[in-house]
Amino acid sequence: MNLSRQAEPVYLQIVARLKAELLDYAAGDLLPGELPLAKRFGVNRHTVRRALDVLAQEGYVVRRQGKGTQVLEAPLRYPMVEHSAYSDWFNATGYSTQARLLGVAQRPAEHIEREHLELAVEAEVIEYRTLRFIKDSPISVIRHVFAIEHAALLKAYRKGSMRQYLRAQGQVLTRVFSLIGARMPTSQESSRLMLPENRPVLTVQTVSQNQEGKAFELALSISRADRFQYHVVM
Repeated sequence: MNLSRQAEPVYLQIVARLKAELLDYAAGDLLPGELPLAKRFGVNRHTVRRALDVLAQEGYVVRRQGKGTQVLEAPLRYPMVEHSAYSDWFNATGYSTQARLLGVAQRPAEHIEREHLELAVEAEVIEYRTLRFIKDSPISVIRHVFAIEHAALLKAYRKGSMRQYLRAQGQVLTRVFSLIGARMPTSQESSRLMLPENRPVLTVQTVSQNQEGKAFELALSISRADRFQYHVVM
């Protein structure tokens, strides 16, 4: 197969071709080996290896020594709108979700928490840390931060969707805003998410208000960038 003579490097042309063909593969399938691909595209093995490395870095495949290049499941896409809730969306679309409670802490509020939750300078907060799973795979670590006045309301929370728990307690939350970024994970984050430390994570800071229009929760999430995408709906 001849590749076009254009400004884009040949290995990136191979990347584009293989991405289009991944639609015909199921998760877990193996791509042809480096030598068959090199013959097909009329390039050397090094060029093919470089293209496959790009696909691996972008989360489309995983290179397994002695086995080959295995196709990964397409990244999960979460539509971020005012009333969307993580577990509600994925459960409705056929994906099983879980949330494991990692820990609870009561502490002085940090500046960003005082600002977004409209707290006094010496206020305290209560923080719940959860590890979120989709289809039994760890996807996100989330810090849920609340004013200390809500401690009694939250006391019975043990697992599952925080939004669903609060809804059952009479607090219906809606998103005010979300700030999306990216960075490299800490050692603890990479361990919990089963992610290499050299792979980036998505960070999202979300402020939600209750039905009375009062700032209620500041959520700070860390998610696998290779398995999770945010779709911002306007």
